[in-house]
Amino acid sequence: MLHKAVQVRIYPSKEQETQLAQAFGCARWWWNYALNKSIETYKETGKGLSRAALNAFLPILKKAEDTIWLGDCYSQVLQATTLNLTTAYKNFFEKRALFPKFKSKHGKQSIQYPQNVKIVDGNIKIPGNIGIVKAKIHRPVEGKIKTVTVCKTPSGKYFVSILTEVEGENPTITFGKIYGIDLGLKHFAVVTDGEKVVLYDNPKHLAKYEKNLKRKQKKLARKQKGSKSRNKYRQVVAALYERISNSRQDFLHKLSYKLVSDSQAVIVESLNVKGMVCNHNLAKSISDAGWGTFTNFLAYKLERFGGKLVEIDRWFPSSKLCSNCFYQVSEMPLDVREWTCPHCGTHHDRDGNAAINIRAEGMRMIKAEGSAVSAVGGEIRPKLGRRSKLRHSPVSTEADTVLGTPSQCG
Repeated sequence: MLHKAVQVRIYPSKEQETQLAQAFGCARWWWNYALNKSIETYKETGKGLSRAALNAFLPILKKAEDTIWLGDCYSQVLQATTLNLTTAYKNFFEKRALFPKFKSKHGKQSIQYPQNVKIVDGNIKIPGNIGIVKAKIHRPVEGKIKTVTVCKTPSGKYFVSILTEVEGENPTITFGKIYGIDLGLKHFAVVTDGEKVVLYDNPKHLAKYEKNLKRKQKKLARKQKGSKSRNKYRQVVAALYERISNSRQDFLHKLSYKLVSDSQAVIVESLNVKGMVCNHNLAKSISDAGWGTFTNFLAYKLERFGGKLVEIDRWFPSSKLCSNCFYQVSEMPLDVREWTCPHCGTHHDRDGNAAINIRAEGMRMIKAEGSAVSAVGGEIRPKLGRRSKLRHSPVSTEADTVLGTPSQCG
């Protein structure tokens, strides 16, 4: 089975907006209550609360005088909130995410419907007392609808994310290019396919809007807290942030699709972005670049098309290693953008050389996993200066490579 997600914009009426606001409020209150209950129980007993134990509070709360309004919320919305909270706890204990946070009414609001959502005449029918909501479905929704998430952005727009289940399996690509990518700030991505190196400049989305954003934030800060004017202008600032985010997402989607569409594998470095943003001089630029989001886009698009994303070790010396003779220099400061190999005399562009080395290391890893790699000639095993366990295999970085089983590749 394959899972696909489609996000569409919806246009609820004023009455439906009120009903959604009530549902958002109930789900948010229940999340915060259940999270607080879990924390208190853990402090007292050293054990957390299970999903069933949390759901057992709901009937009691719905009958209590102070929280009787919880009964107006569609029951499965609250149960889905419980499931999301217990999943968040599980991800925290398995070190995949941070500890769950309490939710605020000022941020993005969302609720989840695990079933009974239908598409009726191009619109979305939401269960409970909401009914049919006008929608703009820009692409066909294929397969069986599994889960639907309704959200409201800080700028006041409403969206529905529809997760569907489609019969079939992901394809497997056994032909196409293998790209090595070096991510950076001056050039967002330096890409090589083994024959040529292509530079993709960093659009610097935040820098384009920074002056306008600063002006609007200053105007918002001058407005009286709690006033209608401030609340209205807060949406103006949120809309500008949304525009920056959409601009970044558009660039990342287009570039990732371009690379995935004709490749069987993409190789990148596993970057420690969380550690890198500790550098206050580069934190804003690194966050604006969106390297993590770009890697995620590559991963799911490659999986959908049958390709593979390979992440090499972040300590691999891609910039210090000569891609011609594999001599490794001891130091390479960030301000050095070009250098000449002291062993073979080859002149290197720092980022282009790094991309070539990343590609070669990724190909070595692919072959080590047991996937067949077809290539022509050429030892690329390091001969000098490489004492680490990360070593290239004797394949050419200039030939197209084929992934697959040995029987598929002959």
